[in-house]
Amino acid sequence: MAPARKTSPPRAITKADVARALDDVAAMLEITGDNPFRIRAFFNAARAVDDLTEDLNEMVKSEALLEVRGIGKSIFADIKSMLETGTFPEYEKLRKKVPAGMLEMLRISGMGPKKVKAVHDKLKVKSIEELEQAGRNGWLAELPGFGEKTQTNILKNIARYRKYRQRFLLSTASAEAETILDAVRRVPGVKQSLIGGSIRRYKETIGDVDILATVSREADGTALMEAFTTLPGVATIVANGPTKSSVILESGINVDLRVVKDDEFPAAVHYFTGGKEHNTEVRTIAKKQGYKLNEYGLFKGEDRVPLTDEAALFKQLGMDYIPPELRENTGEIEAAQAHALPHLVEAGDIRGVFHCHTNYSDGRSTLREMAEAAQALGHQYLGIADHSQTAVYANGLPPAKVKKQMEEIRELNRELAPFVVFAGIESDILMDGRLDYDDELLASFDYVCASVHGQFAGSEAQMTKRIVTAVSNPFTTMLGHPTGRLLLSRDGYPLNLTAVFEACAAHDVWIEINAHPVRLDLDWRHVKTAKEMGVKFVVNPDAHHTSEIAYFRYGVGVARKGWLTKDDVLNTRGAADVRRLLKARRRA
Repeated sequence: MAPARKTSPPRAITKADVARALDDVAAMLEITGDNPFRIRAFFNAARAVDDLTEDLNEMVKSEALLEVRGIGKSIFADIKSMLETGTFPEYEKLRKKVPAGMLEMLRISGMGPKKVKAVHDKLKVKSIEELEQAGRNGWLAELPGFGEKTQTNILKNIARYRKYRQRFLLSTASAEAETILDAVRRVPGVKQSLIGGSIRRYKETIGDVDILATVSREADGTALMEAFTTLPGVATIVANGPTKSSVILESGINVDLRVVKDDEFPAAVHYFTGGKEHNTEVRTIAKKQGYKLNEYGLFKGEDRVPLTDEAALFKQLGMDYIPPELRENTGEIEAAQAHALPHLVEAGDIRGVFHCHTNYSDGRSTLREMAEAAQALGHQYLGIADHSQTAVYANGLPPAKVKKQMEEIRELNRELAPFVVFAGIESDILMDGRLDYDDELLASFDYVCASVHGQFAGSEAQMTKRIVTAVSNPFTTMLGHPTGRLLLSRDGYPLNLTAVFEACAAHDVWIEINAHPVRLDLDWRHVKTAKEMGVKFVVNPDAHHTSEIAYFRYGVGVARKGWLTKDDVLNTRGAADVRRLLKARRRA
């Protein structure tokens, strides 16, 4: 049977919808060769809307949105029109000029608006399928500014895009899931509910969303499913039944809601949290002990074993409770049986973060705004690390600008004490492994985050030597986003991670767990190995706006998946301890 189509009224336009539309307009203007100032205006407006913490509708009604940097009268009118009608004239005019397939081509890594325009103008390409065919025919390589290497990369990135097209960033899926969970909990009769699946395990990308609930009466389950399938944002109802319903959201994410009985809930939560290999091993252990374990419960013969919660399930099988993040069958079951699981780091343990950008380079908030936002989160300190001078594309700081920022940081520290702003830099690692300031300037920073930002095409040996050289530099404090990956768009560069970990341990260089949702780098699969080799870690948000400082929570999820404790993560220490630690490193 074909999936039922939803016929309920259109949903309300969200802040994300508006930001996406403004971004699309900026891209379409660039494709059509419009005025660069208009392009930049729409791009800046998209970022401004995306960064809002207040209610967009209320800001439009009160016209407070006009006071936001990047929102002029014309774009304000466009936003107001979209909130009221779902679109605005400039958007519709451009959609008629720019085929939808050309917009989709922008999702291919390496295909910016200029390249999309070039392949359309020269080859009449207007879809990903036509782009791929042009690459296979060798036509892309013949275009000015492309070449064989670019053609090869575009074909690889098309394949990667198709592979990950039905996957979503953890942050994107979590936001959608939390919104739905809040709506589920407001339905009368709902007793217990939670988000399961790979979101609960803090996987870096998500295929679909699983939500579980229990209700007081059977009729409450029917009402819950009706509420769920008619929620704003539901595009398609795939299935609608009394115990399971599935929908596809307008974002493309598939969401399953299951209603189970109270006595089934503990086993169901375990089953629908996964991962698959973990569940298989736990069922095998249960079977060896004379039990049968499935999503409906733990059974001894035909009798259900009473369980109050998941912890009771593990206890019944002779194990300590295993945190969801660890359930990947990477040794957690054996550790739980031996009562040797570590006490994992928690978000509440973080006392401050490093690697944050301001509008001195490519950030969108001022130094003061970033510091005050960190204070509002309850943090004791904030480490600023704007881009260094080599990163011209990101407004990297020449030495004179570094000194100006340091003076502002000193003034802020006098004003905000005991809160501390640490003066750092994200220094580009050059091709030969050098950092891109002289030793005198490097010595003036409180800390140096060394990162690779370009020229990724070296061999594994070359890239490893490059990073090991940078790690060996006495001024390097931490290694930023170690593999350079961008989730769903770019693989990390080739590295001998064992050699990198050895160098970090030998030179007391901290490895960053970059918590930005598009990175989550270092990958959790390698964190445990690095820990075993003596490496210490720092969880950083790579924030470019005040709202992004809170990204550190995603990094904590990665740290937990990598078996890290509070002692393994250096920014669980207070400001005074961190200051002493950084001073000791500088003296050394």
